[in-house]
Amino acid sequence: MSKVATILGGGVIGGGWAARFLLNGWDVRVFDPDPEAERKIGEVLANARRSLPGLSDVALPPEGALSFHSDMAEAVAGASWIQESVPERLELKHKVLTQVQAVCDPTAVIGSSTSGFKPSELQQGAARPEQIVVTHPFNPVYLLPLVELVASPANPADRVAGAKATLESLGMFPLHVRKEIDAHIADRLLEAVWRESLWLVKDGVATTAEIDEAIRMGFGLRWAQMGLFETYRVAGGEAGMKHFMAQFGPCLQWPWTKLMDVPEFTEELVDLIAGQSDAQSGHMSIRELERQRDDNLVGILRALKAQGWGAGAVLGAQDVRLKAGSDLTGYAEEMGDVSQPIVTLRRAVPLDWTDYNGHMNESRYLQAFCDASDRFMELVGCDADYIASGGSYFTAETHIRHLAEAHAGDVIEVRTHLLMGQGKKMHLFHTMYRGDEAVATGEHMLIHVSLETRRSSPPSARIEANMARIAAAHGALPLPEGAGRFIGAPR
Repeated sequence: MSKVATILGGGVIGGGWAARFLLNGWDVRVFDPDPEAERKIGEVLANARRSLPGLSDVALPPEGALSFHSDMAEAVAGASWIQESVPERLELKHKVLTQVQAVCDPTAVIGSSTSGFKPSELQQGAARPEQIVVTHPFNPVYLLPLVELVASPANPADRVAGAKATLESLGMFPLHVRKEIDAHIADRLLEAVWRESLWLVKDGVATTAEIDEAIRMGFGLRWAQMGLFETYRVAGGEAGMKHFMAQFGPCLQWPWTKLMDVPEFTEELVDLIAGQSDAQSGHMSIRELERQRDDNLVGILRALKAQGWGAGAVLGAQDVRLKAGSDLTGYAEEMGDVSQPIVTLRRAVPLDWTDYNGHMNESRYLQAFCDASDRFMELVGCDADYIASGGSYFTAETHIRHLAEAHAGDVIEVRTHLLMGQGKKMHLFHTMYRGDEAVATGEHMLIHVSLETRRSSPPSARIEANMARIAAAHGALPLPEGAGRFIGAPR
């Protein structure tokens, strides 16, 4: 039997909820009087279909059915989850919730996306207050897992547990807020940073861009994978949270901030926070926490670098600078002696290239050899400008041999032997070294194509001339050991 969710309000948050449910196999009904609702949600869904499936290493369930309704009773009939995402006006929410409860299944969960109102406020005057909870998500709802689940004394524990289980089934992280409070947890933290930021801008201390850089280039990266208290626990070193609080706690009374309403710094508060920190992370040593932090940061930073965004753009710029000072730039015409295999890649094995066996994963060998092929293409003249003009090389065949292990931190170098460079064909033999030890070989056959027709075509005269020169020089070298070998071939 299909699961049905009704979305009331098809704005950014409502559209995100629709995508989260729909792409996890639920049928979704949308009620929104906005005549543009279908278009807007369609655009949100297009983004979600592009991004959400790639977060998982297994296929998502078949997508549910999406429908739009002008009648609320029709939209909520038979739904087991009803998500209200109308504007933040309490009287409007009361009106909508009253209408919903008049026609919906009494066992359905009614979740509100409110960022500020407490559930007891939403439940005022409700026919069935036990049915209404706060389920406050974060944008984009289809990607970010956090949803604040806030209940009141009117909500039975089994109802709350059922709502939590449903949210977890959608791949979300329901944070059960243990006490009702205006704006819940996350928005109160955001509000403190926002308020201080407004003062910094108003007082001329920083621009909006500078404040954003302070967050995304520094502590925001730590918060993304370790939060606040665990970050400070690490900052306390081997002595832990008590040491950190003893060292930095008095700063709370210094005139650093406009937000001076802080709790009294008592021994009881220190013991409370230190105890909670021990329960949270005490099973790991400071070194283990640091290694976990570093692993997480490498993954986050490399992902940002792949997008050229935030701190990742800084890493990308540094890569450009490092490459400019190496022998991995320039063109064949600028090279004197090409009689030996040409270095086409040199780099350290990053943390996220290793697998459960502790060594470099097979797919990363292919990536390294592909990067080496890209460099060789550039070397002979098939660079970004050439590709933009309509010509490139496509890989037709690849064979990789694994000879030894490579581990995170190892510096690997790929040297490329051009076996054939004639006409439309480019036959490359890469050998990957760690120091003087060969750890893998990769043999690639590439075909020059026209990007307009997607068919094979002759390369430019410049590329042909560069390849002919290198091929003639490499032709005097012995055939590399393993060239042409296939799986099962005699050794």
